[in-house]
Amino acid sequence: MAAIDGLWKEVLKEEFAKDYYRDLYEFVKKEYSTKVVYPPASNIFQALHKTPLDKVKVVILGQDPYHNPGQAHGLCFSVQKGVEIPPSLVNIYKELSDDLGVAIPSHGYLEKWADQGVLLLNTVLTVEAHKPMSHRGRGWEDFTDAIIRAICAQDRPIVFILWGKPAQSKEKMIHNPEHLVLKAPHPSPLSAYRGFFGSKPFSKTNEYLVSKGIEPIDWTIPE
Repeated sequence: MAAIDGLWKEVLKEEFAKDYYRDLYEFVKKEYSTKVVYPPASNIFQALHKTPLDKVKVVILGQDPYHNPGQAHGLCFSVQKGVEIPPSLVNIYKELSDDLGVAIPSHGYLEKWADQGVLLLNTVLTVEAHKPMSHRGRGWEDFTDAIIRAICAQDRPIVFILWGKPAQSKEKMIHNPEHLVLKAPHPSPLSAYRGFFGSKPFSKTNEYLVSKGIEPIDWTIPE
């Protein structure tokens, strides 16, 4: 697995010595050597590389990486330019357009969000090709819980956007009154019409950041 550096390495260093992480490391190493696994090994921790802990303003929690070829690259819901926009991201863009009037881009690369302090974190960081949730229960949940705890320990305004039940199960970890939690159904086609559409997460996030004197997120995605 790719190395973690900077402040993330400092706050997560105790995890690396724990039994679950050693088991997870060996499991992931074997999976990559014997099967097709996504994202590329060098991108497993891409969300942490793109968004340092001291820069986090917003956390969007996904479930596990996209499991089809060429999709996953380490940022939840994002795909590289040239890759067809997945259905969940199509719905995210629709809500973004309805919420803020933002033009829907022709690609699904969300790096601009990550660079502004939006941590695009899946709760499980690897997946076997064509087998969604195949790496669930192997230790990733413990590790990403540690990431969330590190964020929760930051005593400054941070917005947590929790879409769907797996993400919302993390709400119990968020106790700091400086942190805002926004919840809605998952943006997948199966659930988006149950309350994701119309939830206005983007404007609500920016209203909160501005109320705390923090630069809002520019949610537009450049072509």
